[in-house]
Amino acid sequence: MQPEKLAHFKQILLSELRTHNNHVRDDQAAALELTNDDVKDTVDMSQMDVNKELAFTLGARESQMLADIDQALLRIEEGSYGNCARCGQPIDERRLEALPTARYDATCQALIEKANGEDVHATL
Repeated sequence: MQPEKLAHFKQILLSELRTHNNHVRDDQAAALELTNDDVKDTVDMSQMDVNKELAFTLGARESQMLADIDQALLRIEEGSYGNCARCGQPIDERRLEALPTARYDATCQALIEKANGEDVHATL
């Protein structure tokens, strides 16, 4: 991949890194702010538990996105960014624009998802 394209994708990834980092911090702070002090009844407690679980789940998803972004940035540094981790072929730049953390080209991603019993069209 050309150096200017790599720089372009690196900027996208760094921007996403900042955004997702802020989301993780906000989600975790929101979950920790929910306390039992103001609970009036079991319905309030149930709703608070659901809200806490949701906040932690969102935080976990954001944390996974951060890990994916870190891996993509590492691939840029190593010189393997933009090449499929399975077959070594270049990943279409349109795919990278839509999903800058993509590790696989569309064909390999579909094969992996099919082997795992996932909906093939969900991530293409």
